[in-house]
Amino acid sequence: MRPILHLLTFILILLVSLKDCPADTPDSGKPNIILVITDDQGYGDIAAHGNQMIKTPNLDQLYQKSLRLTNFHVDPTCAPTRSALMTGRYSTRTGVWHTIMGRSLMDTNEVTLAEVFKSNGYRTGLFGKWHLGDNYPLRPQDQGFGTVVQHGGGGVGQTPDDWQNDYFSDTYLRNGKPEKFQGYCTDIWFDEALKFIEADRTKPFFAYLSTNAPHSPYLVDPEYSDPYEDKGVPKKMAAFYGMITNIDENMGRLLRYLKESGLEKNTILIFMTDNGTAAGLQRPSPEDLSKKQQRRLSKGKPITLETWPGFNARMRGTKGSEYDGGHRVPCYIHWPQGGLTGGKNINQLTAHIDILPTLADLCDLTISSELKLDGTSLVPILTGNKDALRNRTLIVHSQRIESPEKWRKSSVMAERWRLVNEKELYDIQNDPGQTKNVAAEYAGVVKYLSAEYEKWWSSLTPVFSRYVAIGIGSRFENPSHLTCHDWHAPIEQVPWNHQLIAKNPVANGFWIVDVTEPGTYEITLRCRPESAHHPLKKGNARIQIGDVKREQAVSEGDLSTTFEVDLTRGQKKLQTWLDEGNGVTRGAFFVEIFRKEKK
Repeated sequence: MRPILHLLTFILILLVSLKDCPADTPDSGKPNIILVITDDQGYGDIAAHGNQMIKTPNLDQLYQKSLRLTNFHVDPTCAPTRSALMTGRYSTRTGVWHTIMGRSLMDTNEVTLAEVFKSNGYRTGLFGKWHLGDNYPLRPQDQGFGTVVQHGGGGVGQTPDDWQNDYFSDTYLRNGKPEKFQGYCTDIWFDEALKFIEADRTKPFFAYLSTNAPHSPYLVDPEYSDPYEDKGVPKKMAAFYGMITNIDENMGRLLRYLKESGLEKNTILIFMTDNGTAAGLQRPSPEDLSKKQQRRLSKGKPITLETWPGFNARMRGTKGSEYDGGHRVPCYIHWPQGGLTGGKNINQLTAHIDILPTLADLCDLTISSELKLDGTSLVPILTGNKDALRNRTLIVHSQRIESPEKWRKSSVMAERWRLVNEKELYDIQNDPGQTKNVAAEYAGVVKYLSAEYEKWWSSLTPVFSRYVAIGIGSRFENPSHLTCHDWHAPIEQVPWNHQLIAKNPVANGFWIVDVTEPGTYEITLRCRPESAHHPLKKGNARIQIGDVKREQAVSEGDLSTTFEVDLTRGQKKLQTWLDEGNGVTRGAFFVEIFRKEKK
């Protein structure tokens, strides 16, 4: 049934497009931009890169006709990558170095790709994943996107997302308002992106198509996963591959639409992913392996298993790793009118921070001279200058803690070298699997790359003590809905998805909020979202916001408890407590804050 619905949708869109813009009509003016980024798909999770199991015919087709950045790097996890991609600046500089714990919230002083395109006359739209803040002024519609269809948090089923969502016929947010959709999540993101593109052909557009797939939980129609299981792919990996196959199917829809609508010629299409593979390698328990197998696996080398072991393109490490397998990802760029075609490899060291300045250059956009970008335009190497960027150094790290630690899970990259965790040096050109530490042999290289890291770290340290605040009381979002996803707390204290919430953990943390307007506020505490109708435990509830403290009883069967407080303007620390007796105290996992209008 689903393929038929997709076909009908495509035919309708095509008929409209052919009426308004025949396929042979030449494109003119500024190019359109479609930036597709998938979640947790690694370099090895594409057939064109040597994976002999996965089926990705449409991505393979794009690979064949695009310029391919073969040494392209992102952060090892998703929110940091997205903040760097949006701003052209290192993720940590934007306030983002984790996926939860209030450290996935991007500083609102940053200028985003969407804001740059919007200020240059482009229509802007986001479809799918944002993961840089779910509240004002952090939402995509606050950061330059005119049309937004998104899920909450970092993925479907994470704590800020709708409680009932499971990838199929879910409730998502359209420009901040809940809306029920029919179909599979990835199909919906592509459907909505195509509608957005077709809605107005008088202006150029920037479409940010950011899928949550193939992020966990690995849920997909069995028609996509069963063929892999039948071939001996482990169950989880088969679902992961199936999600990628569905993405590939949708990429085929997009490619056909661009060609048939006449938009292909003057549309810059970029395909990339946000970090290394999450499930593209089988990870058996150590006790199931021999010591020799354990050693090989620790070095990123393949091991012989009864089932398909997966494929990682000879790289060491996966999602979250400081080794190349954690942050080297595919990046294809295709623009016929601009001459960016031909199926050519570009091997110079490049990164996500380069996308903004590159697109600004390609599209001749006006940007503020005050923007302090870390990235650089790739136009010289895209147009054949093989000597450009030869002496470049890039740095990534995987922090995933409240405050960054020097040299933690870090990689300093040069074209030939990788300095990992301060002590390990790898000749990446001759040892792509990063198996032999040659630090002792090249002490001068270690010294140079260490100095580069020190300069970079010094430039970041002012950020570490800052908090990115969630706005409350604004006319743009009232009430505000806070979740424990954004608690500042030790990682084990943060229930970041619905499954963890359902276990009712004994956990607590605090938010940093910005009271945008002084006045009287109602602060409502819940242990589940309002739609779940889940009662609190009988006991006592407490809040503290800034210097304001309140306490009141919770009765048996209460679904929530509400405090009324008067607040002044400015940033404040907010924390809640639900005392259940017997020494058990939890924070409220869900908090609603409403500013009452003056009578």
